Amino acid sequence: MEEHRFSISTVTQNKHRFYTCTIPSDVLAKCCFVTNREDDPVEGFQRVLDKKRAGEIAKFVDEGMGTIPTSIILSAQDDAQLKIIGKGKTVSFLEHQKAFLILDGQHRVYGFSLAEGYMRVPVVIYNGLSRADETRLFIDINSKQKGVSNELLLDIKRLAEYESDEEVLLRELFDMFDREPSSALYGRLSAAKKSQTKISRVTFKLAVSPILKYFSSRNHDDVYQMLNAYLTGVSEGLIKIDAGKGLGSSVVFRGVMQAFPIVAGKVKDRYGSDFSVDHFYEVLEPVFSSSTAHNKFSNPGTAYKNVTDHIDKSLRTALVF
Repeated sequence: MEEHRFSISTVTQNKHRFYTCTIPSDVLAKCCFVTNREDDPVEGFQRVLDKKRAGEIAKFVDEGMGTIPTSIILSAQDDAQLKIIGKGKTVSFLEHQKAFLILDGQHRVYGFSLAEGYMRVPVVIYNGLSRADETRLFIDINSKQKGVSNELLLDIKRLAEYESDEEVLLRELFDMFDREPSSALYGRLSAAKKSQTKISRVTFKLAVSPILKYFSSRNHDDVYQMLNAYLTGVSEGLIKIDAGKGLGSSVVFRGVMQAFPIVAGKVKDRYGSDFSVDHFYEVLEPVFSSSTAHNKFSNPGTAYKNVTDHIDKSLRTALVF
């Protein structure tokens, strides 16, 4: 059984001592394991592995373009036969499938096992922990850390040059709706964080992304002009029924956007390719004329599909002269 040795630093925090070092990712893949509630209902405490996420990590390693600076946190098991040697400057352990229990970083290690290449990664090693100690550490690690919000990640992807073509278009559309005074969403968007009364980048992406396929042009100015005409028509209808703040609701916004292809199709049938605010408003008039319209948009509940269904039903039952 192969022995591995790596230089370490010793750290003491409260009653715990641990060791920090760097270990090649392919060695970690051979020496680490997880235990979860699905595989071990009695002793397991970790999450079930997401194979898709691990595959993305493997691809990241093989592309050789980025870094993974955060530490993998491990608990040495008996099979590791872990020793501190060389006047406390070196760790020695045996290459065994269950040498180390992963306390944090299971998807990274699983991704390492799928990768063809390897990299040296930072590692924290605890030794001599009981299962209770391991479980408490797992809880502390996963409850004390706060992840970056999805809103902020979308907001800064441009700086990292990580955006897809569609993400570029969605960002440009969001920014236009956010900054243009003529925008139907002016003052109703929140770029970097969630808001109860404004539309975040995440909600905007969820609402707009599915309808981009209906646009022949992917120029952000063209898409903005048509969507803004539509949303302005919607906004005028909401004001008519005293529900003007409705577009600031994520439920209403997603429901309205889901209905865009239906409404745009009606406009095209009547007016050809003249997608003006007036034409959108005229087509939408039956939506805001029913006795239930105010409640549908002022108290939409949590299902945006109810808003879409109301718009669809109103247009299908409207009389056209």
